[in-house]
Amino acid sequence: MEEILDKLRQQEFRITPQRIAILQALLNTDQHPSIEEVYRQVKTRFPTTSLATVYKTVHLLKEIGEILEIGFPDGRSRYDGNKPYPHPHLICTRCNSILDPDVSLLDQLTGEVAKATGYRITSHQVELFGICPSCQQQ
Repeated sequence: MEEILDKLRQQEFRITPQRIAILQALLNTDQHPSIEEVYRQVKTRFPTTSLATVYKTVHLLKEIGEILEIGFPDGRSRYDGNKPYPHPHLICTRCNSILDPDVSLLDQLTGEVAKATGYRITSHQVELFGICPSCQQQ
């Protein structure tokens, strides 16, 4: 948290209580909240916070590389503040839950793709879709 706030200060962005609350909402969860979910959480502490403030702050945090956006085909997005670097996501197609699996083969895959194509891989986004164990039991 302090490193991110220092980064914002160095780039001369204001550190407001609302920005801190938005950042906390993204960092203090193992979920991948939407902007609307962050907004609802922040609004309980700061009732005058606007949805536009949340959008702007989330966009800023994404631009400086401190959160990762996970886009969905319907145009909605969810955000990952705990792992703001490329990593795979498991997404349940029924309940839309998102899980960050710990896998070791991703580096091997990107290396193999780079070798086979001649590309220098600079980033990636891997999303695996399926039905989570909880939905399977229903």
